[in-house]
Amino acid sequence: ARALWREHDEMRGGLDGLDGCVTSSRSRYNGCMVGYRRNWLEGGTFFFTLTLEDRRSTALVDNVGALRESFRIARQERPFAVDVIVVLPDHLHAILTLPDGDANFAARWRRIKGHFSSALDRVGLPIQRYSDGRLALWQRRYWEHTIRDENDFAKHVNYIHFNPVKHGLVTRVRDWPHSSFHLYVRRGALPEDRAGDMKEAGSGYGERRTVDSRLAESAFPHLAARAEGAPAAHAGYEDRK
Repeated sequence: ARALWREHDEMRGGLDGLDGCVTSSRSRYNGCMVGYRRNWLEGGTFFFTLTLEDRRSTALVDNVGALRESFRIARQERPFAVDVIVVLPDHLHAILTLPDGDANFAARWRRIKGHFSSALDRVGLPIQRYSDGRLALWQRRYWEHTIRDENDFAKHVNYIHFNPVKHGLVTRVRDWPHSSFHLYVRRGALPEDRAGDMKEAGSGYGERRTVDSRLAESAFPHLAARAEGAPAAHAGYEDRK
């Protein structure tokens, strides 16, 4: 866990299939202000799950270059660091760290989602619209969890990198190209033959506890608001202006 946390603080560079997405960061855990539906932590580090509206879609991996560019533009508009990421056909998991004095992760995701949707719309990919006219490529709700410490960070790194195996897309972590796992290997923070742990594939990450080797039948959950009484560090946040 400590080795991964050091890598989280020191890492700079790119990501196979998403060059330039992973950036350096240093998180702090103070000044926490808990809101009703999300955890406001200025300069905090957060885990996210975002899902396309059509869960049969492969738009994310089919257009990974446009996704990379969407991250790049959004980071120029509202700076943030991408510590860990995996992109699957219809959803992605990521850990982001915000600058000191900034807790507005929702603004970052609005920009990323908006830039990506607009890019696909410009090339003529058919995308439905919500009743308010906005492009309906993404589900409005997404999962957010505030990373508490280095052990929590390591647990979520393992979950993110193992996710393509969990969904039956590959049999080995290293075989999925759209993952920060390869950068962690190059930096010496993880072994290339890391298999992951199915215990990390459970609930609490914005996904059902399931493994499905058939991509067309993969079922990812609608990301709902945090249930009453759930820990404030976990939230399903609805992306609205």
